[in-house]
Amino acid sequence: MLRSLLRNSVYSLILLIPVSCKTYILTDAKPVSDPQKTVENLYFSSGEDYVYKCQMDIYKNHVSGILIIKKLNAATHRVAMTSDFGNKLIDFEISENDFKLNYVLPDLDKKIVINFLKNDFRELLRQNYPVNEAFENDHARIFLSKTDKKAYYLFYSKENNLLKQIVYTRNRKEKIDFTFEAKKHIFADSLNLQHKDFKINIKLHQITETESQTEQN
Repeated sequence: MLRSLLRNSVYSLILLIPVSCKTYILTDAKPVSDPQKTVENLYFSSGEDYVYKCQMDIYKNHVSGILIIKKLNAATHRVAMTSDFGNKLIDFEISENDFKLNYVLPDLDKKIVINFLKNDFRELLRQNYPVNEAFENDHARIFLSKTDKKAYYLFYSKENNLLKQIVYTRNRKEKIDFTFEAKKHIFADSLNLQHKDFKINIKLHQITETESQTEQN
């Protein structure tokens, strides 16, 4: 059954049709002067294991499992995912410039699948952002970071100064919306990754090592 679900998900990826992608406009915010030259996403900056329950919705297909993210050094993270039954699905190492695939289940070994995961996690694990402009609204301080044709809007809560959202755009079109729930700067309790031009959604919810072992048994 697992192989059938994965196979259906792969076929859906191969037949992906982009949905309409609107120009992103920052609303209800005003420009402000801010001395910060850089801002950071520190949620995956610790050397500890980040263990999550992972749910991926790819059009009408659903895949779930356990996802572990570990920072190996200043530039590289290792990402591994197993199914709810404890079967390894994929294992790779990723940095801003490099990607090493350690293992992938044959049913997932498709170029389009690997590229989606590589690009999504490269954006998720990006830590440093140079600041070009700053804004604020009633609830957040917002920093705009531009690089080539890409732009990132990072929203930090005024209440606790934690990063709560990253909007990634390319050619001014909104591509991915990352939304975080967290209690501390180095660990996101949950994450929602929503593509805007494809019907793809990835949800991560923190679980403990004990819980992950229980789910695999």
